[in-house]
Amino acid sequence: MIKIGFIFGLAIYGIIWFLTLFMVLPWGVVSQAEHGEVQPGSSESAPARPLIILKLAITTFIAGLFFLIVYWLLTSGALANIDLPFFPDIPERP
Repeated sequence: MIKIGFIFGLAIYGIIWFLTLFMVLPWGVVSQAEHGEVQPGSSESAPARPLIILKLAITTFIAGLFFLIVYWLLTSGALANIDLPFFPDIPERP
């Protein structure tokens, strides 16, 4: 079992959040060329409607779920029974 403090938990959540953001950003992207309206001065491959606020909200929700899973794995001792040669020994605490 690993004790997770506030700063350590915040760092883990931040890493998970940014990884999730990079997975969510391409969802539903339609280029201006595909949409049929290219704004003057922009590239044809630029997104027509990026929906950034919606994607940030989705990222926050999904990252929260992933964080709960990682938190449970680290604090429950579920990883203590795994016998992998490269995995460090995690001592069980009383």
